[in-house]
Amino acid sequence: MGRVSISPRRAGVALAALTALLVSGCSGEPERPRATPSSPAPAPSSAAPSPTGADPAARAAALVATLTDEDLVGQVLMPYAYGSSATKVSPASAAGNRALAGVDTPAEMVAKYRLGGVILVGFSADDPTSGNQATTNVDNPKQVRALTDGLREAAGRLPAGPAPFLIGTDQEYGVVTRITDGVTLLPSPLAAGAAGNPALTEAAWRAAGAELAAMGVNLDFAPVADVLATRSTVIGSRSFGADPKTASAQVAGAVRGLQAEGVGAAVKHFPGHGLTAADSHTDLPVVGQSRAVLDRTAFPPFHAGIDAGAMAVMSAHLDVKAVDPGTPATFSHKLLTDVLRGQLGFQGVVITDGMNMAPAKRWSPGEAAVRALNAGNDLILMTPNVGQAYEGMRAALKDGSLPRTRLVEAVTRVLTMKFKLADRPAPALSTLDSAAHRKAAADLAAAAVTILRGRCGSAVAGPVTVTASAGRDRTRAALADALTAAGMKVVPSGGTVVHLVGYGDGSKDLRADATVTVAMDTPYVLAGAKSPTLLATYSSTRASMTALAAVLAGKARPTGRSPVPVSGLPATTCGT
Repeated sequence: MGRVSISPRRAGVALAALTALLVSGCSGEPERPRATPSSPAPAPSSAAPSPTGADPAARAAALVATLTDEDLVGQVLMPYAYGSSATKVSPASAAGNRALAGVDTPAEMVAKYRLGGVILVGFSADDPTSGNQATTNVDNPKQVRALTDGLREAAGRLPAGPAPFLIGTDQEYGVVTRITDGVTLLPSPLAAGAAGNPALTEAAWRAAGAELAAMGVNLDFAPVADVLATRSTVIGSRSFGADPKTASAQVAGAVRGLQAEGVGAAVKHFPGHGLTAADSHTDLPVVGQSRAVLDRTAFPPFHAGIDAGAMAVMSAHLDVKAVDPGTPATFSHKLLTDVLRGQLGFQGVVITDGMNMAPAKRWSPGEAAVRALNAGNDLILMTPNVGQAYEGMRAALKDGSLPRTRLVEAVTRVLTMKFKLADRPAPALSTLDSAAHRKAAADLAAAAVTILRGRCGSAVAGPVTVTASAGRDRTRAALADALTAAGMKVVPSGGTVVHLVGYGDGSKDLRADATVTVAMDTPYVLAGAKSPTLLATYSSTRASMTALAAVLAGKARPTGRSPVPVSGLPATTCGT
């Protein structure tokens, strides 16, 4: 497929001019009829523009000119919803939607609030973001595609209907992977950092983009551009590593891969969550490093993502002392407007991190939404109450605390992104987990396997007994199957012990008699392991276990390098 045309920087001047023209043109108009959020949205205007081939920014500006203030407010909201279908939900999901938005179904939420998009949510046992995932509405690809089709059908009846509806999710791969069944699972970003080959990363993320597009998802809240400067458990293997240069190349590769398949990339969490070990889901982490350190360490991967054409950047709930002390970055005009836009040159869509996270909930949903918009965000993600956020922004428009110019600017950016994603048919669901996509994931996983202690490329003496820390029986079985397929004998006990540890494991989860210890997440735990051979895959996918089996069987060399420092160990014992 052809690459999506994306140049946020070049579009910036034209977009600003169009926005200014719109705002000035609106000032002398008669006031448009106002609709209440409980009334049906009017049908799309016959005057709504737009030849399909027109410039996305021009199409966006023309469409904005037809929208009422109520429509504009809705376009900057991207909440979650309860239910695995757009129109038919369980009683429990209906109750959740009523508490969140005063409606029963996701489709009714789209219609009532003229929403710009919806985020699909879900989590797994090892997910460090599970704290703000109030529900799950992803199960399998067929269900996700039916849900996204239903949401788009509802959105198509809105005045903003000519612009594609945004449906996003956090498909980062590794511990944060919303859709796991029936799709190609890439190794974690940290594994990609260990592989150190941006071309492999781009190919793998292009496969991921094609599969997301097939399920009707057109915005991925990924890749994570945070440099892992601290031993953060909330970021951890979600990062490409500790070196800004390596992370930058990987971020750019992931952005190019996703967007080549018509899925917008939202690099996150600006200005850099990897500089603190605290968790912004529950607290306001403090980033205490100097501005010079930020410029040298945190900002380069975001700059690389922007230069690669990233359509969106996600702001973070971080207190950045060197720039705007005491103000979470999500609500900081200095960080989002002066630094991100003014100094890094980003002209695309800025999206808040979840507004149902603790630092954003210090204000009411309406006030938080207004503050976020005034700081420079364009999309409000996961508000804890859709109705309150919507009404709060409407009230702020009336009293002037939210300038209409700012709202028009935000919506114009959102619609421009939507039109950049337009006019591409979704791939068939049969493209999911295809042989070509599995190969892309396997190539990346194979290049990631790292040996931090032991002889490079030598086979493990068989037979082998595979053990794992508690709760990892499926992964243990996957490695045992892969070893058997690689020609090694696997026995329940009494063999050479290969022990697996993963996310959240520490010294208590190590095994003293293991000949080989393998880290399937951040490799820091290996510093305390006594095994003569230490390996890292950074990931527990089937592709990673297959790659590990090839190394253990002596059929492949572990060519990866640890992308984070591990106390007392080299990045690899294999020569480069």
